[in-house]
Amino acid sequence: MQPRALAAPMHRHHREDEYNFVLEGSIGALLEDSVVIGNPGDLIFKPREQWHTFWNAGDAPARILEIISPAGFENYFRELGAELLNGAPDPQRLAALCASYELDMDLSSVPSLIQRFGVRFPGGPPQQAH
Repeated sequence: MQPRALAAPMHRHHREDEYNFVLEGSIGALLEDSVVIGNPGDLIFKPREQWHTFWNAGDAPARILEIISPAGFENYFRELGAELLNGAPDPQRLAALCASYELDMDLSSVPSLIQRFGVRFPGGPPQQAH
């Protein structure tokens, strides 16, 4: 992850638990209302049904090993990647993609996350579906 990069808007998984094992750098995570900072060797656990996001909390690149369990959610990233090939995703298609993976995404959280944690969101804040 690039320095001070926000990984995603606030979101929650209904089917999966998410783990970030910090390999290099410093990772910040907002877990509901709690902020944690992980350094190399730390494991950040984000259980299903918990609103969360994470970002590179440092001024140098960071690397994590992300585990999302059970399997299957990796296909979300494949489908999202295909959507992003043509630029910013269409809000309705993004909403449908999230729904198909039982993922709630709060796109409106991005501006406040940028301000609160001094991060940037690659490509700019996403647009809400109408």
